[in-house]
Amino acid sequence: MATANAITPKGKEFLGHPFGLYILFFTEMWERFSFYGMKALLIFYLTKYHFFSDSDGNHIVGNYAALVYALPILGGVLADRYLGFRKAVIFGAILLVLGHLGMAYEGFHAYNDAAGNIVRDETAIQSFYLSMGFIIMGVGFLKPNISTIVGQLYEKEDPRRDAGFTIFYMGINLGSFMATLLCGWLGETYGWSYGFGAAGVGMMLGLVSFILGQKHLMGKAEPKNPEVLKEKSPIGINKEWFIYVLSIAGVFVCWQLVQNHAVVGGILTFVSIAVVGYLLYFITKECTPQERGQMLVLMVLIVFTVVFWALFEQAYTSMNLFADRIVDRNTQFGEVKASQFLSLNALFIIIFAPIFAWMWIKLAKVRLEPNTAVKFGLGIVFAGLGFGALVLGIQNADSFGKVAPLWLIAAYLLHTFGELSLSPVGLSAVTKLSVPKIVGFMMGVWFLATASSEYIASVLANIASVDTEGGKVTDTAGALTAYSDLFGFLFITGLIAGAILLLLSPILKKYMHGIR
Repeated sequence: MATANAITPKGKEFLGHPFGLYILFFTEMWERFSFYGMKALLIFYLTKYHFFSDSDGNHIVGNYAALVYALPILGGVLADRYLGFRKAVIFGAILLVLGHLGMAYEGFHAYNDAAGNIVRDETAIQSFYLSMGFIIMGVGFLKPNISTIVGQLYEKEDPRRDAGFTIFYMGINLGSFMATLLCGWLGETYGWSYGFGAAGVGMMLGLVSFILGQKHLMGKAEPKNPEVLKEKSPIGINKEWFIYVLSIAGVFVCWQLVQNHAVVGGILTFVSIAVVGYLLYFITKECTPQERGQMLVLMVLIVFTVVFWALFEQAYTSMNLFADRIVDRNTQFGEVKASQFLSLNALFIIIFAPIFAWMWIKLAKVRLEPNTAVKFGLGIVFAGLGFGALVLGIQNADSFGKVAPLWLIAAYLLHTFGELSLSPVGLSAVTKLSVPKIVGFMMGVWFLATASSEYIASVLANIASVDTEGGKVTDTAGALTAYSDLFGFLFITGLIAGAILLLLSPILKKYMHGIR
């Protein structure tokens, strides 16, 4: 692994912030470019190129997304206890480069033989699954640890800390915005290998940015005990390389898991039951009355966040396919690619995040800022309303069965409002409401809940599983009905779940004991 050069206790600054922040900004921007660029194309590559059914394609996307959010729990623990954050980020980035470049191999286009059977390039499909395994493991090492390094660049009471995280998160949204515009256009216009390849180039730029700029991290991302890494492992090599070898083996485990929806669901169910059981025991036996109330509030919020993300993540399955099949994408400037609509979320975040932040500050000054539970409830209501807009769009479809794009734009706008209401306070709620000695564990529970929501999202998307032939819809009227049924169900689910949480908010506020 690369080593840091000339690390000094205090590095140089740029525009009032540590120079290392901008290294992390560009690394994360390109990593998110590769991640969202690839994810935007997944469902189309499966259904339009390899002729997967909607349900099978949704399952693959759900398996991938669930594992992507589950693995950072392991990557964070290994970095914290052994590797240090810098080594973990570099190792994760290398795995991501390999995975994204591997996905550029698309194989031959599926076709129907004389008997009507679908013939697929199974070698290319297995290469695709293996590449996803590399990406899953790579995200597991990079994602939790690069954010941690940002925090390490500042002292706890440094007033620049929040502004530093704001700059860092802007990199995430810029990466997402650029990726869904460029990779989506390349993949759908010139071929999937171009879209996936562009994502790989982005990740390569992220890796190079980090390696060249790691000297500016001021030694804040090094292993806590470097000597431990030099100790012999059970197989004779040192512990550092033992972790790398085990992680590569884990890639092959992910390769198999991403293909098996039932196994992924079984693992998530088993782990979730075990976690809930342990938390109930811990709350009952080891918490004071105040801690017990705060922990129960946190558990309720985590359950409701699963509802929100299960709705929100329809963007990469049902909403993506809806944009491709039903939305009128022709404009006077040419055709907008379906995957490019995904850029709206990042664009709206860039525009409205400062407005939401200003609004909360203004409301706080007059003691009207909603508490965490109310913000969660509002977020879920906004998500439901987004699907309401899609239902209205379907009801106003033209004579060709096409829906005006403004309805989809309205849905993304409402979903973004929901994200801005819920997401920024989510992790903060974990740190504030958790009992200090298990706050790390509760962070893991939060990511587990997000992984579960990704899995549930793929199951819900199957309500609108549409029959296709050669990757194309044959019954437009039937497709409209299927999407109306799904979006109508999600509209009602969002409104009911959000209303329940808003009704519960006074009770939850009481047991938060002053925590906002």
